[in-house]
Amino acid sequence: MNEDWEHRIATAWAAFDTYGEDRAEEFRARIAELTGELPPDSPLAPFERACAYDSTGHSDRAVPLYREALERGISGYRRRRTVIQLASSLRNIGHVDEAIALLTPELDAPSDELDDAVRATLALCLADAGRAREGVGLAVGALARHLPRYQRSMAAYARRLTTDRSSPSGA
Repeated sequence: MNEDWEHRIATAWAAFDTYGEDRAEEFRARIAELTGELPPDSPLAPFERACAYDSTGHSDRAVPLYREALERGISGYRRRRTVIQLASSLRNIGHVDEAIALLTPELDAPSDELDDAVRATLALCLADAGRAREGVGLAVGALARHLPRYQRSMAAYARRLTTDRSSPSGA
């Protein structure tokens, strides 16, 4: 879309917190109004509407819209956001295995600023699937890069948690 539309959608999202729970429908209507300006086959329209539903507590209504955005070929940065957010919504509605299957390939995707969001979301999914040890390993591994010290040891502990499942202690 054009820069003006991008600016207006960003402005709407910047104002999200001013709506509160009691005005969630008004916020979703604003996003629907903006996405109504897009071409009928635009993948951005279902993506933005899904985000609005997700952000206002309706993961169940967001899931089909995220899927539609992917089917329509959403690409780039927004594609990865769509995958992360779809997986999170799937987790919220109890489809944890599907969420894990969706996120796992993202671990090998080209690196960007969403890497830690992938790992954090996958860690939550793994915990919900009874694989908390593996989830903690992912979370510690993501955190290790941001520590002022102990990066090497924390990264080693994370690898051990995600690869050594032979005993509860990992020993």
